[in-house]
Amino acid sequence: MKPIVIAIDGPAASGKGTLARRLAAAFNLPYLDTGLLYRVVARRVLDHGGNPADPAIATAQARGLGRLDLGRDDLRTPEVDLAASAVASIAAVRAALLDFQRNFAASSGAVLDGRDIGTIVFPQAAVKLFITASLDVRAQRRFAERQIQGHTATLDAVRADLAVRDEADRTRTAAPLRPADDAHVLDTSALDADHAFAAAAAWVNQALAKV
Repeated sequence: MKPIVIAIDGPAASGKGTLARRLAAAFNLPYLDTGLLYRVVARRVLDHGGNPADPAIATAQARGLGRLDLGRDDLRTPEVDLAASAVASIAAVRAALLDFQRNFAASSGAVLDGRDIGTIVFPQAAVKLFITASLDVRAQRRFAERQIQGHTATLDAVRADLAVRDEADRTRTAAPLRPADDAHVLDTSALDADHAFAAAAAWVNQALAKV
């Protein structure tokens, strides 16, 4: 049987990461947060004093990425958020990371979440979900995360950062953020984590029944 791939896409703070982890556990599949790959590239660029928007510098760091980099504890800061959006807009960076993502799911299948899993990385995935939520709800979620992490950014600042990142993700030339034509769109604005999981799991079961 062909390895099962569940592709989950959506904007920042839509709840796709939490949902992807729970689906991976429920369906006994490996999990990869592909956004973390771009955060690692961004962090590596910043560590070397480079400009995340410079294609040559960002691509070189993408090609040097190793699995140990994914364990860093400095990948979820406002600075890295914006830098990750910049490196993700570079086609050569995305190409450099494409094999990493595909190889991850090659033998055992996987649940992967990101921005272009269903459209570019795994266009033939058995299941495709696009998780979204309103900007205000996503800002509240990200603000709560930042408070737990000890950051001092205001809610307005967090909302503005998300709006900038949304625009960059939607309008970039390389793999812009959009639902795959055959993706199931799930709006989590009014759903807590348990209800979002129940809705997503029901859709996954329905889709897998057709495989």
